[in-house]
Amino acid sequence: MMKKLLAPALSAGIALATLPVATQAQVNGMAVAEAAVAVAGSQPLQSGFQQVGTTYESQITALEQYQTQRQQLLQQLDTNGDGSLDESEQAVLEDANNTVVQQIASLEQNINTVQAPIQMARLYVVSQVAEQYGPAVQQVISDRQIQIMLSPEAVVYAPDEANVTELISQAINSRLPSVSITPPQGWQPTQATVNLYQQVQQVFAIARAQQQAAAAQAPATAPATGSGR
Repeated sequence: MMKKLLAPALSAGIALATLPVATQAQVNGMAVAEAAVAVAGSQPLQSGFQQVGTTYESQITALEQYQTQRQQLLQQLDTNGDGSLDESEQAVLEDANNTVVQQIASLEQNINTVQAPIQMARLYVVSQVAEQYGPAVQQVISDRQIQIMLSPEAVVYAPDEANVTELISQAINSRLPSVSITPPQGWQPTQATVNLYQQVQQVFAIARAQQQAAAAQAPATAPATGSGR
């Protein structure tokens, strides 16, 4: 499979996926591109998500607190302490008279209420970037004289130089200098936008996991020593 490098984002406190710029944009007229990575790596999406993070900073903080409280309550239902809810423990969630279950339900309602405008803003950002993905692909195809464009799922092996994902991100950047985080009144995302948003979130999650793994493996910095005098 083609080599992919994931690097930490410098904005919005998230990790983004980037790919090395290919020294040759295609191999024998064939190229590979990954839509979610191209969208996640584009500047308008990163800037848009950063703006959402700034605009909804207090709501995001509240959301994290609600999620932490919910997790703590779920842990109370983990009576055998194995870190997960087995079938019998999950059955308690059906008991509407259980005080802990009532508290969880209340928190979930708060989570959904706070989360809704944040997700809608991010979905709107994704939708604007997605509109430029097709034209950006066509631009790269034309510029690099690509004859066949494949997705990673259709490829068993491809050298790094066949990967044009970052070139597509760059084309999106040139076509879409900025995005809005405020959807028009009545706007609703299409299912395709929701699917792409979920894929972008997966790209971020993988990048975060790789970043955390790299940090865990990094050797500790040796403490500074005195002159000995």
